[in-house]
Amino acid sequence: MNIIQTSDLCKQYGGALRVSHLNLSVAEGSVYGFLGPNGAGKSTTLKMILGLVRPTAGSIEVLGKPMDSANRLAVLRQVGSLIESPSYYGHLTGEENLRIVQTLRGVPEKNIREVLQIVRLDGQRGKKAAHYSLGMKQRLGLAAALLGYPKLLILDEPTNGLDPAGIQEMRELICDLPRRFGMTVVVSSHLLSEIDQMADHVAIIREGELVFQDTLETLHSRSCRHLAMKTTDNETARRILKEQELSCQEQDDYLILPVLRDEAAAKLTCFLARQHIGVVRLEERQKSLEDIFLELTGKAVSL
Repeated sequence: MNIIQTSDLCKQYGGALRVSHLNLSVAEGSVYGFLGPNGAGKSTTLKMILGLVRPTAGSIEVLGKPMDSANRLAVLRQVGSLIESPSYYGHLTGEENLRIVQTLRGVPEKNIREVLQIVRLDGQRGKKAAHYSLGMKQRLGLAAALLGYPKLLILDEPTNGLDPAGIQEMRELICDLPRRFGMTVVVSSHLLSEIDQMADHVAIIREGELVFQDTLETLHSRSCRHLAMKTTDNETARRILKEQELSCQEQDDYLILPVLRDEAAAKLTCFLARQHIGVVRLEERQKSLEDIFLELTGKAVSL
């Protein structure tokens, strides 16, 4: 079952189409990474899925029900979310902030203590939220989203602004949720390196359009190895290799070949030397995930 299914989802502001014919499929029990450069339409899409923004066109199903005015409240009772930045009352303690959410959602009071333990804030529950660090505020927002133990959790850039230790802690919390509670987690980010360590399914959007959607394993499979060879005469070397039925392409003053075993690579360099072509450089390369992300989005990736 797909927890989220969108069909030709569009959102237009003025004359600009910010989200264009988006077809997302989020499998139950997955950590679904929603990737794209800043301004690609990630937050707008998540807001439409939550019913906070009305789509210009297309349809959305969440938990098997259309996200419309008739179903919205029933669906949202089973959904937790943290969009953009956490909201809190600074003059109240972390526990008091959660008690407000607990009352509004009508969930048991015992959930407050439980979610504070899950996000590792139980030792800080009596501290005023205004005195929390940025990482603690993010965890408080996550605790509020978890209060009802939702079937679906939507997190928009949850590691934004965190230091390395805070990022690691948030990552561990997110990865643990499907296993411990059977939740489906959708997490958006412009950081491919973060999603690579959290998600098992990935969608990548560029200027509101879906350019990739599959498992993380499939994305990794695009990172194929190859040999890059630079010679004293690439044009002649390419012609000779073609005559030897060895596939070869030229790219940035290098000849790109499939990976060869050491013995075959040694024979190749000797063969070219006998043709009076010197091999200046021979190296094995592999595209990084950042390279693949750059190709798909056409923009510089954040590292």
